[in-house]
Amino acid sequence: MEQAELAAWLRLTLAPGLGSHAARQLLRAFGSPSAIFQQDVAALTQVVEQGEAGKLRREPPDFDQHIAATWAWLQQDQAQRALVTLGDPEYPESLLQIADPPLLLYRLGRPLTEVRVALAMVGSRNPTAQGLQNAREFARALAGQGLTIVSGLALGIDGAAHDGALEGAQADVLATIAVVGTGLDRVYPARHRALAHRIAERGALVSEYPIGTPPLPHNFPRRNRLISGLSQGTLVVEAAVQSGSLITARLAAEQGKEVFAIPGSIHSPQARGCHVLLREGAKLAESAQDVLEELQLAPRAPRVDADEAEEGEDDPLLSAMGYDPVGLDALIARTGIPAPQLQATLLELELAGHVARLPGGLFQRVGTA
Repeated sequence: MEQAELAAWLRLTLAPGLGSHAARQLLRAFGSPSAIFQQDVAALTQVVEQGEAGKLRREPPDFDQHIAATWAWLQQDQAQRALVTLGDPEYPESLLQIADPPLLLYRLGRPLTEVRVALAMVGSRNPTAQGLQNAREFARALAGQGLTIVSGLALGIDGAAHDGALEGAQADVLATIAVVGTGLDRVYPARHRALAHRIAERGALVSEYPIGTPPLPHNFPRRNRLISGLSQGTLVVEAAVQSGSLITARLAAEQGKEVFAIPGSIHSPQARGCHVLLREGAKLAESAQDVLEELQLAPRAPRVDADEAEEGEDDPLLSAMGYDPVGLDALIARTGIPAPQLQATLLELELAGHVARLPGGLFQRVGTA
């Protein structure tokens, strides 16, 4: 993209008070942003309201700085960085089907044309240990079958989903897409900086927000429509009843996409949103195979690791724990094991990855997805 074309796209997208619907109407009428800005007000008012046409005649605030910052960002690594405009061959066709497709996408990483089938995975920023493991294992298994995992780079389930996809994806598949609510010159949250760099190498980071955009609260719910829009279905791993994950799931349903939910403990607040979705008709997902079958995807040959054998299946303490959080006193009552011996055994199981220690002196068995 030449700098003059970049300037025209930025001017169109940054025009104050001009909605994306009006911008799309103008593009349909005149073909390109450059052509739009060659029109007089009379021609523009044949397509949009007079007030909107007048706004196009004025440059957006700090426009020169936006051009300079975006151009400099693009030039840093032209192999990994791109501005994908509406109508560009790389623009995802699935986004064209949503109610409000962005005029352009900033992309860092591999081209979006490498995506075959995408699945969104979303969930709580404060998940249980089991939720984190489910997210990582589902993503790992599904990416191993050729799916691209789409999420939002947030703490908790999002991060685990990206991580699992990077671990499980075949070399020829774009592993994961992170749809972020900031400009791509920033990483939010900051602790996911290393994860973002890994995603850029084997997947892609995508944003509709200009370079330099900080993490503004209202941008994150808005980007949820892109997470669901890029995907053939949405899997909710854990979610509270009032959460952005449920918004994403309902957007997916409105877009005609499949919605999946993993059930959890009736005592866990993080599971209640999934149970609401299941009551509303979401598909039950107890394994990655459930998702593949519902999407009618033939599984590839499974990738087998030498250390994948399940351990601890017959352990009496694990059987006594079940899968709900439980305290030490309750375990003593269930098992009759003295407290010192029980604490030592719990520590061994925790180190082996079969038990997670939770706040409040609770323990939870961690099962495989």
